[in-house]
Amino acid sequence: MLTFLIILHVLVCIALILIVLLQAGKGAEVGAAFGAGASGTVFGARGAGSFLGKMTGAAAVIFMLTSLILSYFSGQPGSSSVMPDVVAPAQQEAPAPPPSQGATPAATPDQAPALPAEETAPAEK
Repeated sequence: MLTFLIILHVLVCIALILIVLLQAGKGAEVGAAFGAGASGTVFGARGAGSFLGKMTGAAAVIFMLTSLILSYFSGQPGSSSVMPDVVAPAQQEAPAPPPSQGATPAATPDQAPALPAEETAPAEK
């Protein structure tokens, strides 16, 4: 089932690309791509726009549905993955050595001693 969906998805991708590339730009005729003055006779006067538009819509819907179904199946338990099962653990930093008995611990910002008011006030000139 999954193999069939993947094959269908790839075929719809290719078809969607070809259908979009066959469509002419605004103001251009599809037949102009096939030769000289036969721009009105390839798909008819308005047949090319509606036919290719319907084909694009159908291919886009099938593409979206197969994308959703494939993503649903890939999230199921027991599904295989291209990622390895075992991931190397991230390197951890070595813990800081405990402070020695005679040393005093460094002051944290909330424990920093307050400076006298004269030293913190800006000098007026």
